[in-house]
Amino acid sequence: MPRSVRRLLACATAGLLWTGALGAVAVTANVAATATPAAALDNGLARTPPMGFNDWNAFGCDVSEQLIEQTADYLVSSGLKSDGYTYVNIDDCWMTHTRDAQGRLVPDPAKFPDGIKGTADYVHAKGLKLGIYEDAGTATCAGYPGSLGHETTDAQSFADWGVDYLKYDNCNNQSDGTRADYLKRYTAMRDALAATGRPIVYSLCEWGDQDPAEWAGDIGNSWRTTGDISDNWSSMLSITQANLPLAGAAGPGHWNDPDMLEVGNGGMTDTEYRSHFSLWSMMDSPLLIGTDLRKATPATLAILGNKDVIALDQDPLGAQATVASSDGGTYVITKQLAGGDRAVALFNSTDQPQHISTTATAAGLPKRAAYAVRDLWAHKDYNSAGTLSATVPAHGTVLLRVDASVLAGVGSLLDPVLADTGTTGGPDHVEPGQSATLDTYATNLGALPAAQVTVRLTAPDGWTAKAAGSTRAALLAPGRRLTTPWKVTVPDGTAPGTYPLTGTVSYDKPGGGTATVPLTGGLTVKVPPPAGTSYLSDLAWTSSSNGWGPVEKDTSNGETAAGDGNPITIGGTVYAKGLGVNAPATITYYLGGSCSQLTATVGVDDEKNGKGTVEFEVDADGKQVADSGVLKNSDGPKPLAADVTGAQDVQLVVTDGGDGNDSDHADWANAQVTCS
Repeated sequence: MPRSVRRLLACATAGLLWTGALGAVAVTANVAATATPAAALDNGLARTPPMGFNDWNAFGCDVSEQLIEQTADYLVSSGLKSDGYTYVNIDDCWMTHTRDAQGRLVPDPAKFPDGIKGTADYVHAKGLKLGIYEDAGTATCAGYPGSLGHETTDAQSFADWGVDYLKYDNCNNQSDGTRADYLKRYTAMRDALAATGRPIVYSLCEWGDQDPAEWAGDIGNSWRTTGDISDNWSSMLSITQANLPLAGAAGPGHWNDPDMLEVGNGGMTDTEYRSHFSLWSMMDSPLLIGTDLRKATPATLAILGNKDVIALDQDPLGAQATVASSDGGTYVITKQLAGGDRAVALFNSTDQPQHISTTATAAGLPKRAAYAVRDLWAHKDYNSAGTLSATVPAHGTVLLRVDASVLAGVGSLLDPVLADTGTTGGPDHVEPGQSATLDTYATNLGALPAAQVTVRLTAPDGWTAKAAGSTRAALLAPGRRLTTPWKVTVPDGTAPGTYPLTGTVSYDKPGGGTATVPLTGGLTVKVPPPAGTSYLSDLAWTSSSNGWGPVEKDTSNGETAAGDGNPITIGGTVYAKGLGVNAPATITYYLGGSCSQLTATVGVDDEKNGKGTVEFEVDADGKQVADSGVLKNSDGPKPLAADVTGAQDVQLVVTDGGDGNDSDHADWANAQVTCS
């Protein structure tokens, strides 16, 4: 997140084989674990990553005693407490703007009429623990008194009130920017907390500025490794990518913290939230719920309460997962577990379904004739001969737990075989009114044959999907595949986008009955622009990625949430049409070979008050056809034109200009394309 916004809004609160359409790559798992951990803080706390709730993501400054107590009630009544969610944490804005005559912090009497002590007593009576927030600066991010220079007094207040957890932020820090200063400020509060004699989990929130994974292990129980998370896919993904390489720094009592959970806040799909929760658990992240639990949907509670996934996060070995391989936006991520099991995440960060594959031995397990495999989201057990693969939906994660013990392997022979299912061989896209031919497949990954295999495929409403071959196999031997061709027809008038093709594969269980597993695929529909000149903001793009928040149509980027932008303004000139992004950003449009020219006026938006440095590029079918050069806000608006004659696809790319993406709010003002 851009540093300026962090200060305004605050910290919210080994080789593996990859096969599939993207090719093959072998990577050593330990390459990702680059951070050298400091000695662990010896306070005996947070031996597994803390779990609980923090109010900031859902409520900001609207915190109150009532909210905290109602949340505590709900953690108990919903069963989340029994799932391990223990801490109920208060973030910024809980106090008055001035200290008392003795220099102590004063809880806001309107928000906390019983004080923090009274709130803590209520939470403790529920068998839960209370967390609080302060800042290693002269003021908190929201402008309340900070703890810099008051560490001893404030730590004693927290202890007297019965606080069990401290999140310690980094706004208004008066720092000279050196690591030595960061160590000094955060160590001062560590020592003050220790002097109280009360066990208080210490969570550093310095935004990753000084690479805390390299030094914070002997100061705090956890440390933020990045800027604030936002409730959108691009934010969650960028934080994941930054946090994954730091695995070597984590362990019992000292954890990398990629920020709080956004599950349930509405900015992502349930598929994306399952990936969010899967990745945080694989990375041994603190699991701090950031949504209004009083209004949580059953789907949200099912994600947050998935005991199989929580068990990965809370595994006593405390080994953060590492990236075993990655290619084109797909990842194989593995995690060693106490007792010898391995967790394997097949993570697809792309906008299309992808086939991802690895093996049990590549995940670090010994070679066996059979492995017991549990799908942690389907909550089903399978038998595998060693291959672990799946077609993973866009932005989805398949999460498996693999047991290589001999007894588990023998016992798994009574479970259904693990099946790899999906679609393959389809075209890159299809236009409305056209048909496409593709194949479904079902591969037996088990150690025993699969009997009476049946495949079904379902297309969206109004579409047709007709099998052009056999959909059944009486017996499918281990390693063998049933392939069925299908003709899928897209009706006229279908809007552009990627549409799911769903289905099932059914087969007999060894002990009787039928096992049914889902089949996942997709087909992309593209529509070329109409004849004439069109504003790109009036057309549907085929994909977009953005450095912070979503790409905005006809407004600036704003910052985080969809629709929070302002009128596009470059050098004082306001534009009614255009696209607002935050570098790095890429927007792809389908042209279908029918267009000739793309034009825009580009520049850094005025909303960042003169900050920001970016570069605009236009790529046609992978070839650069226009480049603005590096631009600052002071350069004002600049015309940009690109010859896109005959191109199938065009990409609008914005880079950070080589100096990082702080305040890089960039506009494609009046972006237009001319087509025949």
